[in-house]
Amino acid sequence: MNHSEPSDLADKQLGLLRGLGAFTTSTYRLTKGFAPLLKLLASEPDVTRDELTLAIDKAFEGLYQHPLLRQTEKLTSYLRKRHLIPNEQSTEDLIRFLVEQVTARSPVPVPEALVQEFWLFFNELFSSPDLKGLGELTLDMVRLVLRTYEPQLVEIVNLLKAGRRFNQWQLNEILRRAAIIRNDATIVRRQIRALRHIKPFFQADPRDFGAQAQIVAAMVREFGPFFIKMAQVAAANTDFLPEEIARELAVFHEDVPAMTEEEVTSAFLECYGKPAHKLFMDFDPARPVKSGSIGSVYFAKKPFIEDGKEVLKPVVIKVGRHNIDREFIIGKLVLGLAIMSSQYWAPHTKLAPFLRAMQEQIDEFVAGFVEELDFESEARHHLRFYERSLKSNMWKVPAIYHHTRRIIEMEYLSDATSLTRALRRMPLSERCRFQRQISERLLYTLLYHVMVHGEMHGDLHPGNIMIGSDGSLHLIDWGNVVPLDGKWNLVWDYLAGAILADTDLLADTLIRVSTQPEANAVRRAEIKALLDETLAKKNIRPLTLGNFIPELKREGADGLYRRGQAILQLMSNTQHAGVVLKRDYLHLSRALFAAAGSFGSLYENESKKKLAADVARGLLRLPVTFTQDRLYEESRSLRARLARVLPLPGIIKQRLAPPARPALNAP
Repeated sequence: MNHSEPSDLADKQLGLLRGLGAFTTSTYRLTKGFAPLLKLLASEPDVTRDELTLAIDKAFEGLYQHPLLRQTEKLTSYLRKRHLIPNEQSTEDLIRFLVEQVTARSPVPVPEALVQEFWLFFNELFSSPDLKGLGELTLDMVRLVLRTYEPQLVEIVNLLKAGRRFNQWQLNEILRRAAIIRNDATIVRRQIRALRHIKPFFQADPRDFGAQAQIVAAMVREFGPFFIKMAQVAAANTDFLPEEIARELAVFHEDVPAMTEEEVTSAFLECYGKPAHKLFMDFDPARPVKSGSIGSVYFAKKPFIEDGKEVLKPVVIKVGRHNIDREFIIGKLVLGLAIMSSQYWAPHTKLAPFLRAMQEQIDEFVAGFVEELDFESEARHHLRFYERSLKSNMWKVPAIYHHTRRIIEMEYLSDATSLTRALRRMPLSERCRFQRQISERLLYTLLYHVMVHGEMHGDLHPGNIMIGSDGSLHLIDWGNVVPLDGKWNLVWDYLAGAILADTDLLADTLIRVSTQPEANAVRRAEIKALLDETLAKKNIRPLTLGNFIPELKREGADGLYRRGQAILQLMSNTQHAGVVLKRDYLHLSRALFAAAGSFGSLYENESKKKLAADVARGLLRLPVTFTQDRLYEESRSLRARLARVLPLPGIIKQRLAPPARPALNAP
């Protein structure tokens, strides 16, 4: 008999007892981790979101540390090793398939050397953190969902805490929040259903960009307002997309699926307590003149009092979509879940930092849209810029008459149309003069807003630029305004760094505008190397005092245009370096994209040399343009003073007086 057998048996029994002891201890700690949450729910005072977040995080700490979670990691590793679930190799195969698809569908041949350079970049770009097991990944996704609904959970908990004061109003509030969750489920189902368009997209002919564009547009429409807004951002600069897809996405600047009649009627009842036909004439909720991602626009007529007489005037009415904030919140949730679940479908250590940076950047991107969804805030921006426009002859803003949380009523521009439509209607013989005039006025307007008032229109895409029959420039949709206070030095450093290809200046600036400047400062050498690589691939050489003039002459207009594109591309592709931009700077990048896209649309199918030449001409004429605009303001002020002090007949005074601001009539 082997004397070691009893000893081995005793060791196994001891190991089993230790395992059971560790399991029991971890289970006890797990239940103890839920104690703060239970205590918070059982206490009398209302809870705050910070308290609830801390209690939930404490409970999840115990879940993450439980031995069962470690077993799921071993199971995940075993399944990946046996190729029973996606693993790192399947991820590389997937990435290779996508690279082959992009290469096959590219409108221009992609050199093999460029493809190989991509794989070298892919292998060197990211660090190699440990992959998560299915159990830990599931907990991450559950925590993400709970974090999304924490505001609603806090409200529900606090309502339930008032049990002794419970009444019908509180019950209705709980039911209303339950309805929000039911509506969110509908949004999630719609967005997931839209993914079915991915299969026909890959089944389409790689060279048939027209068919692909129609599939992409159909998928964006079904995704809803959040993805329509992202499509507008993507279409703001057509150089990044095949022409057919860019043209299809550009439609979302002009028109998107309209609101339903019921939704429009509900907005008026919510804001005014009465339907639209009680306030306006010829208002048809079924026939919007334009629809956007945030709301729809309608024409109507309304009585005004002018000089003691009632006159009927046309007005424009913008109505906000119902629960638009939930569309954006759920859109962020769906993207977050998709990015997080990619660690299951395509597990690869080198992708983890990139995906993490992308998810954090999406959070910042969505947070920047919150103000744009508030019509009260939009009306304040609109009125501020309207008052400024009265002093200029170069740009105009329609008057705003009345506003609520979901409805804005403003001046009707009878002879104005969008930039792209005005360009299409322009005879070829007059197009060059039209392009030069609009580009000069638009450039002056942008620089005037930035240099004089320290802010700029945050979404100046072609659909938000209206052109009058006399060539006047009207700017609309002021939901997003980007302030530049405290940012100008950093913006200037970034622009100078991108134009000069000074990667030291660029790296320092990007670190300062990131959400984690201290952590990114440690990675400065890595970030600078990536910037060097990107600019080298774009054939952009550094400019110095010694080579400034010769290099610009050698590059010509195309080179200057390429440097201008680098300004936008470097800021928008920071996820490759694991850098997440603060929301203010991210939306500044978006504003620059939109403005650059408007210039590009104005010179659609034209050479970049013509665009660069007209922009350069506009810059050289800035002193003249500014002087003309100031003279207009001085003459306007003089006419106002003369109309007030001189004893002239009424008709002459009326002609001398500057245009009066329309009265703000409440419905």
